[in-house]
Amino acid sequence: MQVVGYETPAGALFVSDADPATDAPPGTPTGDVDRIALDPGTDLSWRLGERRCAGTVHEGGHVVCDADDAPYCDDHRSTWVCARCTGTCLKDEMDCFDDHAIYLAAFAPDTFKVGVTREWRLETRLREQGADRAVHLRTVDDGRIAREIESGIAANGLDRHSDEPTAVARPDTDGIPDRVRVPTKVAGLAATVDEAAWDRLLDGVDYEASFSFDYDLDLSERPVAETLASGTVVGTKGRILTVENAGTTYAVDMRDLVGYELLDGDDGEGRDLQSSLGAFG
Repeated sequence: MQVVGYETPAGALFVSDADPATDAPPGTPTGDVDRIALDPGTDLSWRLGERRCAGTVHEGGHVVCDADDAPYCDDHRSTWVCARCTGTCLKDEMDCFDDHAIYLAAFAPDTFKVGVTREWRLETRLREQGADRAVHLRTVDDGRIAREIESGIAANGLDRHSDEPTAVARPDTDGIPDRVRVPTKVAGLAATVDEAAWDRLLDGVDYEASFSFDYDLDLSERPVAETLASGTVVGTKGRILTVENAGTTYAVDMRDLVGYELLDGDDGEGRDLQSSLGAFG
């Protein structure tokens, strides 16, 4: 069984029983794809085997690939060009004509980012990223305008306004990042948002709505970053899966599981896993 994908914000792994040795025409689905919900309290008991390209999922079936590159080989690696857009469309024909929201997101304790998404899926997108706080800055008519504004905020910061009648917008001298790496999110899992820093960022900034999210992880200390698929699920936050194994809580980037073969047995039995100090208490 191979991990061929994951789901956020609900929290799930997609696994396939396709055999890479199957002699089938290229592009033909040869395995069924099952969804494994990562609900709190779920027990996982797999060891990680070899890792290879996860292939593709097509019409509910898995198109297997035996290439060594993981999680995807060049033939199956896809790049979402919109993620690189700064206002100049990179597609042959622009197709993002629905309303787009521009937002700021906070990740505990004090990491902030700017982003854009289609307005109708704003809250879902924030949960997909594992944001702790967020504000919806404004809505614009299409993705091109949104990406242009996002790029400007990333480079130059926010425009702030004073209550004084004669005041004009004054941009920050520092930009706000448009992405946050998973290790940074893992480092803040047991922390709370620095409210003072968040309030300073928003001081003088107009926005349409605010959000606060609770992922019910209830962590007393920072989990240990590890790649494993065994233990009792504590919960998920964005694409980060937290599991408790032998007294230690681990944080797993689900993308790092994609491509691995899953074998029966607890990974803690056959691997040297780093443990937290609390595991020895």
